Amino acid sequence: MKHYIEERATSIALYIIETGCTVRTAAKKFGVSKSTVHKDCTERLPAIDGRLADSVRKVLNVNKSERHIRGGLATREKYLHHRNMESVG
Repeated sequence: MKHYIEERATSIALYIIETGCTVRTAAKKFGVSKSTVHKDCTERLPAIDGRLADSVRKVLNVNKSERHIRGGLATREKYLHHRNMESVG
């Protein structure tokens, strides 16, 4: 594996662990796709640093278990914003 890929995977994993952010947020921060972040954290990282891979896996699992809640909140905000815009105009 190329050195820059190892560095990127490690950096992304540390960022996700420190912030608890989602794969989507990490992808935007590092300028790569969600698929790349996911592959770095789940496939490449265990070969580089198993302990770090375990730690990032815990955060990813929490985010996965909460994603339906975040989706529902986003939908709620969308419709509240839409309703507020109708009452203004």
